[in-house]
Amino acid sequence: MLHLVMAVIGLYVSARAIWPLSIDLTFKIVLTLLVLAVAQHHIITRTWFGTMASPEIPGGVLMLLGAAFCSLLLMGAMVLVKDLIGLLAYPVARSFSQTLLTSPPLIGTLAGLSILLSAIGVWNAVKVPAVKTIEIALPNLPPAFDGFRMVQLTDLHASRLLQAPWFSAVVAKTNALNPDLTVITGDMVDGTTTARAEDVKPLQLLKAKYGVLAIPGNHEYYSGYQDWLSAFRNLGLHMLVNEHVTITHENDKQHIVVAGITDHAANRFGLPEPDIHAALAQVPADDTVILLSHRPGGAHANAQAGADLQLSGHTHGGQILGAHFLAKMANEGFVDGLYEVDTMKMYVSMGTGLWNGFPIRLGRPSEITQIILRIRR
Repeated sequence: MLHLVMAVIGLYVSARAIWPLSIDLTFKIVLTLLVLAVAQHHIITRTWFGTMASPEIPGGVLMLLGAAFCSLLLMGAMVLVKDLIGLLAYPVARSFSQTLLTSPPLIGTLAGLSILLSAIGVWNAVKVPAVKTIEIALPNLPPAFDGFRMVQLTDLHASRLLQAPWFSAVVAKTNALNPDLTVITGDMVDGTTTARAEDVKPLQLLKAKYGVLAIPGNHEYYSGYQDWLSAFRNLGLHMLVNEHVTITHENDKQHIVVAGITDHAANRFGLPEPDIHAALAQVPADDTVILLSHRPGGAHANAQAGADLQLSGHTHGGQILGAHFLAKMANEGFVDGLYEVDTMKMYVSMGTGLWNGFPIRLGRPSEITQIILRIRR
């Protein structure tokens, strides 16, 4: 479906921005073919350079492709808006309408704007995220855990785009927060263990008083789930696969429970699907439960099963302001930030990294999330 939509956008931009130009026919054909190649670059890279999830081409090329792809999307949106306004204005302001519909300088301005915004978007996508700090109050939180500091990383997406130096910087920034607990809510990798082993190696340096807990996301299944499960454990990550751990405060006998579930992508590979009931088996009903779930979907069922706080990612915040409404529609109305879901709180991170196939962030910044637990009074 994505490839069909992008083909339509490519043809539309070509028809409205290239073919009206007073240039040689051969040049028009070449430009149109370039636009269509950008629109379909995912097919090209997955056919000759790896997979859809993990094209094995240099990071600089991925950034150029991402910028070109985003420029095409933005150009298509702006030209469509321009044309609609021009058509609506025609009955009452014919001269203004014709300018909107046929002005080459206006097309050039829109093209320049789309390229500039895309360049900014790529930079925002690949830079090391800032720390975002939030406080979340839970009604039954044991007093010893008031002020307990967690760091959430999610959607790291190790690839040829986000490599070991970027991971090292994220780890250093995380450790500098001196968290009580660090959690990673899925989508750590794009690519095989052979291709990405060195890129994720810095994760073994993550430090937190009560350890580092993690769960798989959908991209782990696309990249060789079983191999990565072993690899993550060898890095010192405690993988929660439909299970939980109890964290007892070092200065008190009070405790909280942290549970983790798998991702729905497991179904395609005949692997265990998310099972909140298995994850919370034998957990007392009055225990405070923090659930790690890659996707925000299913939050109501998780709340009913006994989770007090769900931490999720997956949406990347929609990546582009405005387009985030589409991500919200695709994720049961959740896209980023703190939500009240029945009796449960849920925080959906914007993501720490992102998929290399669309390395753009405009108005939807990445984040390293520091969460401070508080007692709701």
